Amino acid sequence: MATVDDLKFQEFDDAANLLAANPDATTISIDEPVEISKNQHGRLQEPGREEDDELLGTDDSDKTELLAGQKKSAPFWTFEYYQTFFDVDTYQVLDRIKGSVFPVPGKNFVRLYIRSNPDLYGPFWICATLVFTIAVSGNLSNFFIHLGKPTYHYVPEFRKVSIAATTIYAYAWLVPLALWGFLMWRNSKVMNIVSYSFLEIVCVYGYSLFIYIPTAILWIIPQKVVRWVLVMFSLCLSGSVLVMTFWPAVRDDNRRIALATVGTIVLLHALLAVGCLAYFFDAPELDFPAPIIPAHNGTTLITKS
Repeated sequence: MATVDDLKFQEFDDAANLLAANPDATTISIDEPVEISKNQHGRLQEPGREEDDELLGTDDSDKTELLAGQKKSAPFWTFEYYQTFFDVDTYQVLDRIKGSVFPVPGKNFVRLYIRSNPDLYGPFWICATLVFTIAVSGNLSNFFIHLGKPTYHYVPEFRKVSIAATTIYAYAWLVPLALWGFLMWRNSKVMNIVSYSFLEIVCVYGYSLFIYIPTAILWIIPQKVVRWVLVMFSLCLSGSVLVMTFWPAVRDDNRRIALATVGTIVLLHALLAVGCLAYFFDAPELDFPAPIIPAHNGTTLITKS
């Protein structure tokens, strides 16, 4: 008849003896094959691959795009389709604004802030705030420049609001549209080029304009040197966000085409900043006619300002 000791599982006894002899030994459970394969795959990755994925927005971002496509599957004529473009909270908007004001060298703005959930809420209100900031600051600047002149009478220039709105929104939508079409065209020619979606490009351009809101307020200072220093500083910050975002997308293309693309992006961005400063704040002074004061003896007197 078998004893109690004969009915024990010898395999467990052997495992217990091994663990007692070596407590630091690694144990493998049959329930963990997936975790082991994932860890081994992570260790076998090339050391430079992770950095390339972060700059180019590949790797996990492809899965994110697929999930985003499943999430935004509503028809484009429905309200739910456009509601997803504004599905963003205050913390995300503030985080993206900080990323546009304080760019991190070597980091992709789309990869870090936009790709998980691109939105139109931030770009729309940033452009709207910039429009009214430039228009109001331009009127105040004109008022302070001519303040104290007896021949000057302040008249609000409401047409500056419409001009600023046309300029800002045309830049924030037409330039991303042209850039998106160009990247799609080059992507059909060169396989290694990374193409961003139109919504991601609009996001980058919209958030890159935030730095011009405080800059436009400081442009009220009636000193041309201060204004040009401010515009150059803002241009360097916002332009660096655009360069660090779109350079990884075109760097595998022909060298001349890549440099020309980045140069065009920076040139258009600079033209917007310099054009707004020159038109709304550095407009030439107007020669106001001297008022004619009639005298009592029938003659007229012309005063000189």
